Amino acid sequence: MKRVLISALIAALPGMALADAKADEIAKLKAQMQKLQAQMQELQKAVEAASAEKPVPAASAAAGAEDANAELKERVAGMELKVDRLNTAANEGPIAGLSITGYLDPTYIYNRGNNSSGFQFLNHQNTYAYSNSTFGDVYLDIKKTFGVGPTAPSAEISIMPNRGSGNTLLDGGSGNNIINTAVINFPLSDTWSVNAGLMNSFGGYEVQQSNQMVTLTHGLLYDFSDPGSYVGAGFAWSHDVWAWKFLLANEQYRTHANLANTGTNTATGNPQVKSNNTPTVTARLDYTWSSALDLGWSFNAGRQTLLTSAAQSATSPVPATNGCLAGNTGYGYQCTSANPYSNYFFTEADASYTLGDVLYNAELDYGQQQNAAWNGGSAQWYGVSLLGHRKWMTDMVGKMGATLRYDYLNDSKNGGGGGGIALNASGYDGTNAFGVSQACLASGATNCKGANRQALTADLLFFPTDQLTLKLEYRHDWASESVFLRNDGSFRKSNDLLGAQAVYTF
Repeated sequence: MKRVLISALIAALPGMALADAKADEIAKLKAQMQKLQAQMQELQKAVEAASAEKPVPAASAAAGAEDANAELKERVAGMELKVDRLNTAANEGPIAGLSITGYLDPTYIYNRGNNSSGFQFLNHQNTYAYSNSTFGDVYLDIKKTFGVGPTAPSAEISIMPNRGSGNTLLDGGSGNNIINTAVINFPLSDTWSVNAGLMNSFGGYEVQQSNQMVTLTHGLLYDFSDPGSYVGAGFAWSHDVWAWKFLLANEQYRTHANLANTGTNTATGNPQVKSNNTPTVTARLDYTWSSALDLGWSFNAGRQTLLTSAAQSATSPVPATNGCLAGNTGYGYQCTSANPYSNYFFTEADASYTLGDVLYNAELDYGQQQNAAWNGGSAQWYGVSLLGHRKWMTDMVGKMGATLRYDYLNDSKNGGGGGGIALNASGYDGTNAFGVSQACLASGATNCKGANRQALTADLLFFPTDQLTLKLEYRHDWASESVFLRNDGSFRKSNDLLGAQAVYTF
């Protein structure tokens, strides 16, 4: 009887090879250990009761039972020791609170305007365009939490070598910074926390990461209207259905406090230095209307550099018609005075509705920047973005999804420009189709308008596994002016993209 009961107990012990350092698995293992210990006590009582009812076995049989019982106790004690070590490592060791996640998203793009196609993956390019923005890269998110519970501080770094903030958005797109975000979060209570570092903007419903997008490309508002990224410090507050966050930071796209620029004073002929020492203030407010609907609002205000594209520099100055003072073209900016900075304001409202496999998004933007338009006046833009997405199950290919998105961005005032729209020395951005029609400029007209942009995007998604997502996209963009530059040097009012993408999340 003893041998049968002891053998049954030994067979019930789980293999320790399946234990790892995750806290939830350790908790399960501890619970199982306690259950086994309780079972062993019950079995021991049953063995003692059976021994009391039956004659005492022979000396050899008793010795064998005692050896088996000792072996069982030794194995249980060893299991307890291993569980304690795993628990200590998970809560106090160097890997405690550490998580590493990310994705790979190789992408294939055909661009009708360029008459080109090819794979986009890990190829270095420090220019930002709607046809090669934040996809086709490797993304790593490394987070370390110090302690447990809602008040545990954390440090989080995301790495995106070729298309993250460090490569395409910060310090003029030097391409030398592989850091995408780097944030310190220090909770003060269950509702308040302080954060600081390099972080993405608060505007809009779209996110940067490909594995969280239901389209392949980003919308016009994300690419050219919403602010980009900041270095700064602020705080966040959340309670019940309300959440608010505030940030005091450098102007978007800049990693250092003051960007000094040396030009020439036209009156004295002496060098002069200008720097932007006015910080940016940005905030976001969210209201959870229900478990499905979230309403958000954000704004951004400060002084911002008057940007131009890489084609416009000290060797390719802005023409005099743009208001740039003679001798002050060394800034490399779309300068309209001796100071290459001007006041910037942006605000937006967005809504997200998620219920089961259905998703709806909407966003309304407005922004303005003084002296940032092509003719030297104030730039002003506004736009709307609408998105609908649905998933369903099929018998042949499993889970699928479809997305339809419409974007409109008006940037016609004073020739266009401002915010995230950079025009070259001829007043246009032929890749992204913004700015002044070259036909209008050649005619000598002084009231040329900037192009208004629209885009219609359709995606078909497949979900073979929880980690893998396949996307097929067709996108049609068009403008009110002929500003799409084709590979033969001509200009058109529209362009088409075809894309395919595989996103593997880990």
